[in-house]
Amino acid sequence: MSRPIHAAAPCARLSLAIALSMAAFAATASEIAADTEAPRKPKDFGTVEVVGTQPTSLPTQIPTTMEGIDGEAVEERVNATDAEDALKYFPSLLVRKRYIGDYDHAVLATRASGTGNSARSLVYADGIPLSNLLGNGASFTPRWGLVSPEEIERVDVLYGPFSAAYPGNSVGAVVDYVTRMPQRFEAHAKLGYYVEDFELYRTNRHFAARAFSASLGDRVDGLSMWLSLQRLDSEAHPIAFANLLESAGTSGGGMPVQGEVAGENPRRQPWFLLAATGQTNTVQDHAKLKLAYDVGPDLRLSYVLGLWKNEAFRDSETWLHDATGHPIYSGNVSIDGRRYLIPATAISLQRADLEHRMQGLSLRRSSGGEWDYAIGLSRYDYVRDVLRSPTVARPIADSGGAGRLVDSEGTGWRTASFAFTWRPNAAHVIEFGLQDDRHRLRTRVFDTTDWIAGDATARFSAFGGETELRSLFLQDTWRDSDRWTLTLGLRHERWRARDGLLANATSEFGFAERSETAFSPKAAFAFSLAPDWSVRASIGRAVRFPTVSELYQGSIATNAIVNNDPDLKPERSITSELSLLRRGEHSDWRATIFHERTRDALYSQTNVTVLPNITNIQNIGAIRTTGLELAGHWYDVGGQDLDLDASLTFADSIIRENPGFPASEGRWQPRVPRWRANLVATHRIDEHWSLTAAARYSGRQFNTLDNSDTHAETYTGTSPFLVLDLRAKYRHDAHWSAALGVDNLGDRTYWNFHPYNQRTWAAELRYDY
Repeated sequence: MSRPIHAAAPCARLSLAIALSMAAFAATASEIAADTEAPRKPKDFGTVEVVGTQPTSLPTQIPTTMEGIDGEAVEERVNATDAEDALKYFPSLLVRKRYIGDYDHAVLATRASGTGNSARSLVYADGIPLSNLLGNGASFTPRWGLVSPEEIERVDVLYGPFSAAYPGNSVGAVVDYVTRMPQRFEAHAKLGYYVEDFELYRTNRHFAARAFSASLGDRVDGLSMWLSLQRLDSEAHPIAFANLLESAGTSGGGMPVQGEVAGENPRRQPWFLLAATGQTNTVQDHAKLKLAYDVGPDLRLSYVLGLWKNEAFRDSETWLHDATGHPIYSGNVSIDGRRYLIPATAISLQRADLEHRMQGLSLRRSSGGEWDYAIGLSRYDYVRDVLRSPTVARPIADSGGAGRLVDSEGTGWRTASFAFTWRPNAAHVIEFGLQDDRHRLRTRVFDTTDWIAGDATARFSAFGGETELRSLFLQDTWRDSDRWTLTLGLRHERWRARDGLLANATSEFGFAERSETAFSPKAAFAFSLAPDWSVRASIGRAVRFPTVSELYQGSIATNAIVNNDPDLKPERSITSELSLLRRGEHSDWRATIFHERTRDALYSQTNVTVLPNITNIQNIGAIRTTGLELAGHWYDVGGQDLDLDASLTFADSIIRENPGFPASEGRWQPRVPRWRANLVATHRIDEHWSLTAAARYSGRQFNTLDNSDTHAETYTGTSPFLVLDLRAKYRHDAHWSAALGVDNLGDRTYWNFHPYNQRTWAAELRYDY
């Protein structure tokens, strides 16, 4: 990675990007402006300075752990097919990306939060929230598709809830993407082709993805403009496998079949795998318009409009066949002389038609003088969001038939923020502000006579609701000298949940409005021990309120509400860290001890202390995480234009109290491995060529609260992995460049419930003007 946090964030003036035939157009334009070298970072151990007219929106004056990478380094070192790939080698971070273009399960995991805790981190693009805080889980992934890898200026990560400017969802990390804005006319076009060699169970084939992006930008006087288009057409490997427990077999007749794969599930129970399902073809189109007007030398008005469309089809392939070779999808079958029932929807299909829109408006004064301010408004809308699936079995479903339609139109979120900065003197910075965040979930499930294209008929179920979070924050930073910096912060939040609704075909329940308030103090301190050595300490409280889905998504049986709890308590975490840092002429590294204690953590579990047992989202008494994170960056190693980045994380994350499920007490928190490590080496051979080799490691982990899933190397398991990535970048001249790469060179099969990508090759051609 580039030098963390300090790398220059080049200009941020706005531009316009259009995509017709960008390479042909740009080839006729005149000269490319000379590249500007980023200034070196100063040796400063108190605050973090980001140089440039469009820096990160993160509070860089707070002396706590941050890491960053600029867009040039992403292009040089990372096989980046999606925006989240920029985080691939960050310390302690992992994005659960199952395939290229994964749009509904790519959750960010952090030091003390696994890939099932999507609401315990925040993702922004130019200060606009991309995090989907409508729920907490795999299906509430950040909206990564609203940022293309080619428009990334830089990415910065703030580790932990140490800034009062962010809500309790920042307990894991805050990620901020800064996208590029030009100072002059520029044009870009990129073609990418990616192919995966996939072999698992009875599936053995290649899966390809194709990507094209184009952008145009310009600046005319005080007006900057940028327009970009991107298309991704990705065919992904299967992510799920229909299965039956061997113990489910009974005596009796059934169609004798062959083709099943015998094995063991994560609990080491014998089972049969019957088919590959969830084999996704996704075609995603992304368009973005950004406008900015410099009202004055330090006052900018900005607007961004982003559109994301996705047409996806999830196919399935049965491995079962009868004596004549005819494929079998459902019904009573006989395996090894025992009778099994395959449900009609076990080996099924799905179609998705999605259109989402993001808008943001901001007015920012960045004078560096006594007073500055930032006003921001944003809105994210599910303009169209329809999932279709059959309720009849294949092959009937291949041409239509009855099914269900899930319509989430009307879902989305809105934010408003007002932040002010007062600098009474050179050693003192006071920040304060107000924020209003609103999230609305609307999900309706209907029956339909034609699952492929039919209209909605009778209601099958519905749920929804709204949450509001209104916040005030105050943050005060003192810097007495170059030796020490102290930041104290306080955040007050008032949370409200309302309009909760749960319905089935015949009944409908509403929920009473509820509200809560919380105070979250923060503190961070840095002290310079010597010119090259410093220590930092941070502590912060974070209150993560329940999401709409956690409160209201459930079901109704016999006119009673089951498996949801509208009275869930918020998660309450105290997080702290202590770091020792050294920065030299050609290296910088740190060692960080971190600790987190969370009360009332929100997890789905079965409460075994009541009869009948209840399975739903519940509060877990206490989870404690203690760990060590080592991270280092070395530049020009041996004077050979060789850069190294390395990190190693140990995390001991234990469930301490859980009265509802005592078997989980003393067990590891799900999906938080003890060990994680990354190593990246980039060698610049000459002005044309650079070669990068990278390794990613994750140790043993579990998917269940009681850690009963001891067999990791199977479907629904969570396995350790060590994978190697390579990338070669060639720059022909100031305009043309190309790259070849491979992820998972050793073709490792590894799991996080679903299988990750196996060996995947990348070829890219890029034109810049």
